[in-house]
Amino acid sequence: MTKRDLIEEVARRSDTFARKDIEAIVNTIFGSMLDSMARGDRIEIRSFGTFSVRDRSARQGRNPRTGADVHIPARRVPFFTAGKELRQRVDGGQD
Repeated sequence: MTKRDLIEEVARRSDTFARKDIEAIVNTIFGSMLDSMARGDRIEIRSFGTFSVRDRSARQGRNPRTGADVHIPARRVPFFTAGKELRQRVDGGQD
């Protein structure tokens, strides 16, 4: 599902808001999530999952084409952990 698909699905289910308003709401939510993660904050959405930022340390890698050693700098990466209800629904009700 793309962001556009999400907006269309919410618009289909909503009689209260116009599609333009729903698009603004979805963009605001995602923008807030991006800002929070950029600050290193953790985002928890009950029954869905948790978004967090993890630190990856610098390390030595290898260029697969040439075999030369390559320095990979330290970085922060986004990380998602699925919640229990999401895992169960994806697995067809099993856990």
